[in-house]
Amino acid sequence: FSEAMTSAQQLLRSQRDLLLSWTHDHPAPLLRWLRDADVLSPAHYLSLLERSSSNAVAQALETVCATEEGSQKFLQVVREVQDYYCRDLQVWVERHCMNNAISKPLAAPVKLEDKKPKSSIAKLFRGKSKGFTLTAEAKAKEELKPSRSVKLSNMREMLTSYFVLLSFTAVPISAHKTTLLKRTEQLKCYSEGEVMASNSASHIDIRYTDLFVTEDDDLVDSSQHEYFDLASRRARIYVHQACQRIRPCHLLDPQETSGRPPKRVKVKGIAGIGKSVAVQRLVYEWAIGKNMRQFTCIFDLRFRELSLIETPVSLLELLGERFRYLKAALPDLFTTPSSLLFILDGLDEFKFFLDWNSPDKNIDVSSKVPVSELMVALIKGSLLPEASVILTTRPSTEAPKRFFQRCCVLLGFEEDQVKEYTTKFYKDSKVAGKVYDYILNNDSLFVLSFIPLYCYIICTAMAEFFSSEKQEASGSKSLELNPPKTVSEVYFCYLFTAIKHHALKGSAERSTPRSEVLSLVKQQLKNLGKLAYENLLQKKIMFDRADLENYGVTPADLQSTFLCHILQPLKEETVEMFSFFHLTVQEHLAAVYCAISLFSLEDIIKGLDFWCFGLCPPSSTAEPLQNTNLNSDKLESLQMFTRFFMGMLRARLAGQLDGLVLSPMEQGDGIPARLGLWFQDQFKGRELENQAALNLLHCLMEFHMKEATSVAAPEIKKLNLFKMKLSVVDCAAMHYVLQFSPHKLQELNLGYSNIGNRGFNRLGPILHRCESLYLRYNCLDKQAAILESAVLKSNECQVKKLFMCGNNLGPEGVLELWNALEHNTTVEELYLDITGITERGTENIVNCLSKNTSLKTLTIVGNDIGEVGRRRLRELEQRRPGLRIIANFAEDLGLLQAYLDWVEEIRADRDQMDSVKNADALQSVLKGLQVAGKVDKEANAQKAKELHTNIVELLKSSTNPIGGR
Repeated sequence: FSEAMTSAQQLLRSQRDLLLSWTHDHPAPLLRWLRDADVLSPAHYLSLLERSSSNAVAQALETVCATEEGSQKFLQVVREVQDYYCRDLQVWVERHCMNNAISKPLAAPVKLEDKKPKSSIAKLFRGKSKGFTLTAEAKAKEELKPSRSVKLSNMREMLTSYFVLLSFTAVPISAHKTTLLKRTEQLKCYSEGEVMASNSASHIDIRYTDLFVTEDDDLVDSSQHEYFDLASRRARIYVHQACQRIRPCHLLDPQETSGRPPKRVKVKGIAGIGKSVAVQRLVYEWAIGKNMRQFTCIFDLRFRELSLIETPVSLLELLGERFRYLKAALPDLFTTPSSLLFILDGLDEFKFFLDWNSPDKNIDVSSKVPVSELMVALIKGSLLPEASVILTTRPSTEAPKRFFQRCCVLLGFEEDQVKEYTTKFYKDSKVAGKVYDYILNNDSLFVLSFIPLYCYIICTAMAEFFSSEKQEASGSKSLELNPPKTVSEVYFCYLFTAIKHHALKGSAERSTPRSEVLSLVKQQLKNLGKLAYENLLQKKIMFDRADLENYGVTPADLQSTFLCHILQPLKEETVEMFSFFHLTVQEHLAAVYCAISLFSLEDIIKGLDFWCFGLCPPSSTAEPLQNTNLNSDKLESLQMFTRFFMGMLRARLAGQLDGLVLSPMEQGDGIPARLGLWFQDQFKGRELENQAALNLLHCLMEFHMKEATSVAAPEIKKLNLFKMKLSVVDCAAMHYVLQFSPHKLQELNLGYSNIGNRGFNRLGPILHRCESLYLRYNCLDKQAAILESAVLKSNECQVKKLFMCGNNLGPEGVLELWNALEHNTTVEELYLDITGITERGTENIVNCLSKNTSLKTLTIVGNDIGEVGRRRLRELEQRRPGLRIIANFAEDLGLLQAYLDWVEEIRADRDQMDSVKNADALQSVLKGLQVAGKVDKEANAQKAKELHTNIVELLKSSTNPIGGR
């Protein structure tokens, strides 16, 4: 050290107050780098983030000064982060810490004047970069390490040009990083509305939880509700794709196929899945110097802001006004476009048309064009092709895959991340543990919790029931509700909590009765609900001030709890756009509005006919049934809304919406049973599409009234959900409804639904009543075989046909099945193709099945049972002459044709192909054909050869972007 100090420890102790004064305004970079240098433990670092800024720095200094080693590391860290702080600190570093061979050169001071922007684009971004009058010296990058092979003269030339470039860019880039840090280090808490005070507990390093990202297969049907799209996509994650999980920070890592990092990356995900938060995290990590350090500069742009640019603009002008402190440096930055990253967030919020098929125009960074053309050129790569671009969007917005080298989909949290998020949400670990256990044991909440925003809503709703304060407070029954079990109950608890603790701003005491709280906001909530409902019918999610005024809604008080307020000055006029912070919040408020606005059973049934099947209601005085102009292609988007409505209708009948309604529902006591008749008619008289049938089951589960379900359930004779990807909550809905039917179910077809063991367990109590049970390719294993064995042993078992092909039951699993079939008298057909049966899995087959009297057909092809296994099957055939066993593909012409048809199905359906790959089915069939050897019958031989050829061709041609073998 240049000072005559005996140690770093003494230096820091003597200079403590100075260091504190220079760093306490913005401690984040210093604290984060100290953590990463192992000077602060992770737990200590997080605790410091919850303290005041000055207190956090003081505590950190006290920790590092405790040892000489810690003090030495502190000085190294200060040198790394000096650019984030004032000139006085930088001078101090030059004086005390310059013990490296290359000291940092001094550049001419740079002064950026804070002039008032004049253009319309300048007005748009005015206010985003105030407060920066930048005078400081540029610093050389420490990473610069010329190759030894470079001649000295060339090295000097390189260093000179490098430092010249840095002299123009280092100071603005430093200011840019500081600005981005301050903008991204806090995670917004939606329920606090606009007036949220700064809360250290919402620091991004405290609250951020990593997301599950995988390569996108682009197969999702975007006509569905986004939530169901996501559930379907999550269900298609198989074991053979496990290696395809991508952390957001690795989106630009080199690809396996090319070995080069992708230049254009698309990340899609539904509303609330965490796209913007993931982008915020990426920007924060770059700004603090911990990620994507290959980029000199990152430009993050939001499409909802870009939508406000009405006049032609150049990229240079756009960025110069968006990041005013970078304006002078932009020409220099553009000389090395490969070091630039553009993050374009929220394409779905862009109001202008994007013409992806237009011919590329010869434009550069100074060409003035409409902002839509500018974005298309940047995304396609006709402008700045060497720069990198990350685009985020919702699934319903087109951004052709051909323009991107990597396409990803955000799938939210995995189970471990749900636990991590819950732990971070509550400061009390005991409360966090209780809430997580409650989520884990409730199927509806468990499935919802994988979506980060749903997880936030659940945790907010649960706080009232599990907080330690609640146990002690005299008003602990303030919600007058039990902990929520259904999705509707979760949202209602969230709504009530938000109203009570945020929107009313203390005007209601904790013990205020629920009806009194609701009565205080009756008119505002009705107006807000009407806005939500009527625009939901049109799939409209963005509103301007005129839209709000038409519904008597003002963005203040209650509304600020639910509306994300976007205010940008433009052309000296205030332009405002509004949206509910999540689509499901809009859907829930719409459901509340309908539940309090319908007063008779007749109106409720008209509403259900309209929302579920598009039947326009005849004349009605009820507000929600007037002006009902709905295209039939929008029906599927109302499925979540109809579930919410049934939940809110139950709440109204139970008196939980008292305070919002003046009069009780007509004939309220008889409504559940009469609604049951309506559901009965739908199952009895309609040819229901599988998605519509499933939605009706969910509606009954949300209504959760025995009087209705016990009337409707007996009419369900068959349930065909073939190839629908089902979650555990879908299985819970099936179980809830079917448990009320006293009759057998003729057919339950869940083939290729990927329900897994958890979903299968949920269905366990009703499986014995299914006459034909199709469970092909469902990611089931030995545990499922054990459960099914218990079903077959039941005295109440009515199963006649059981299809379990393509599940990895293994030898242990099938041994259980043989044992169960020994005394079973109902099963006539059993299909166990490709289930992982080995020679061991046939050990008890002769003993057990020779005693069975009902089984007539057993197929067991595609299993490697060996010569001993085949000998046992021949013995079984002799002892059970009435049992037809098919263990060889070539033995049965019908079976060969069925497998040929199956191969063609797979060829046309990539989704089905994934299920088959997971079971390694095609390879199993090929092996089975080889084992069959020479076939005597000519027709069978031809079919076997054709099947072999088709499978080989399919395996060669199939490419699986979400992770082949």
